[in-house]
Amino acid sequence: MSIESDLSVAPGTFIPLSEVEVRAISGGGPGGQHVNKSATRVAIVWNVRTSRALRDEQRARLLEKLASRLDGDGALRIVAGEYRSQQQNRRAALERLQQVVQRALIVPRTRKATKPTRGSVERRLDEKRRRSETKQERRRDGHD
Repeated sequence: MSIESDLSVAPGTFIPLSEVEVRAISGGGPGGQHVNKSATRVAIVWNVRTSRALRDEQRARLLEKLASRLDGDGALRIVAGEYRSQQQNRRAALERLQQVVQRALIVPRTRKATKPTRGSVERRLDEKRRRSETKQERRRDGHD
């Protein structure tokens, strides 16, 4: 994935990078001199509600599937800080955004009910009969 191109999230659907807000923030926690001086952590924000890249059904699906990850305005925020380089963190955050949106846009196939085959029905009934006979034999009085 090149950083200058738009993010492909579905066939024919791209998130324009102009809609993605990228911010460099300072990393928290331990790390010593480097982490205290440099803002290598990257936070990206993309608003699902206002995006022009999505069709209405895609927008509705994303708002439903990503509801727990969206803020009140409908913005998705992703933070990457695992690398020492701001460029690598930016790339990682954009890839994560792409993956999250791609997964949310997948529509699962509906299950079609199928009729059991005659053979499977017969096998099931045979097994039930055998089981029933076994249990009935256990009940019979063995004293003649």
